[in-house]
Amino acid sequence: MIYNKPEQKPQHTILGMDPTKSLAYFMAKFRKHLAIFLWIIPIIFGPLSYSAKAQGLQACLHWITESDSIILADAQGNILIRKHDRKERIPASTLKLLTALVALREMGPAYRFKTTCYLTGQGNLLIKGYGDPLLISEVLNDMAQVLAGRIHRIKDIIVDNHYFSRSITIPGRGHSTNSYDAPPAALCANFNTINVTRDRYGNIISAEPQTPLTPLGERIAKTIGARDGRYTLGDDPDVASRYAGEILAHFLREKGVAVTGSVRLGTLSPAMRPLLTYRSPFTLREVIQKMLEFSSNFMANQLVISMGAIRYGPPGTVEKGLRIVRGYANRELGLNNIRVVEGSGISRDNRISAKDMLTVLMHFRPYHHLLRKKTNLFYKTGTLKDVRTCVGYIKVLPMDLYPFVIFVNRPFHQMDHIITCLLKATIRKKKGL
Repeated sequence: MIYNKPEQKPQHTILGMDPTKSLAYFMAKFRKHLAIFLWIIPIIFGPLSYSAKAQGLQACLHWITESDSIILADAQGNILIRKHDRKERIPASTLKLLTALVALREMGPAYRFKTTCYLTGQGNLLIKGYGDPLLISEVLNDMAQVLAGRIHRIKDIIVDNHYFSRSITIPGRGHSTNSYDAPPAALCANFNTINVTRDRYGNIISAEPQTPLTPLGERIAKTIGARDGRYTLGDDPDVASRYAGEILAHFLREKGVAVTGSVRLGTLSPAMRPLLTYRSPFTLREVIQKMLEFSSNFMANQLVISMGAIRYGPPGTVEKGLRIVRGYANRELGLNNIRVVEGSGISRDNRISAKDMLTVLMHFRPYHHLLRKKTNLFYKTGTLKDVRTCVGYIKVLPMDLYPFVIFVNRPFHQMDHIITCLLKATIRKKKGL
């Protein structure tokens, strides 16, 4: 029996393949294997790739001990790293962000503090203060210019500081002559401080060309033995108000107004009508920017007390203002475990967790430009004995701000290392490096 054999195929091959199998066949097989390979790669190497990226941020935790806290989120609030972020810490001056946020919401960014002036029937000029934290020499000079267009001669300048309570205590504030210990007052000039120096003969002179050395200022400087620098006027709000009155009197005389009497204390009569309601040239937004830039404890607590007086009526007190701060924190931010005893962060009794401070930062983001800026960093620092803190935003893209909180509650001198680590690792992560 003869079987028909199948046709014999040539045995010549290309790359070991049967030449009857075309290039299209080869490419189809290649694409199949490539697809499998690309599907497997993420499974095998994906976690390693993610870990490599995360390791950059994780390295920033190296400095964080049991006494410290850290948290970093992306622009949408998703947490990138955290450690001990729920433990309550001493925030130091970073607490000023909460004070600033509440003030902006309570009074509005365009709010301007006022100082009112009245002409009495006896020919005296009465000045009533309402807690303006930026009633500086330049402002008093401008006020005198406006007044000089309305009066030509006065007897006494009467100062009224009753808008604030006369017995205000700021927890944590010392009673030193240091400017950061300056107490609040309803009517005070130049942050309730004097800035003096000595000339070549050893005489006390003003260290500011825009500020006169008044008799009261000179007397205080001599009493405390001031050399060069800024010093608080002391704890008495009456002294602060008289000093502001003396500066105003000096500028009025410069502008041709005859001031024949002295500066003394007094109280506004409800029946009096204002000669001038002077509005500060600075908006609240500008006040807060300066408060954060110079980390002014004085300005922060002026804001807290002023808020309380505006909402609940005078006299302004710390407790009235804190009622607003705590209420906003609880109702609007959902922060139920914070402890705020004053508005500047000078007290070691203030407590807030890094997680809760992150919430503050998320709400403060529209005002981030009010913070100090360095390259891609908007930030606020805080310092007390054995306390170092820093909060703010890392600017990754023009519209991407990554909020971060670092609380170190122990002796520590490497805060810059942590900030630099976060900054570099966050930008690298965003770029996919």
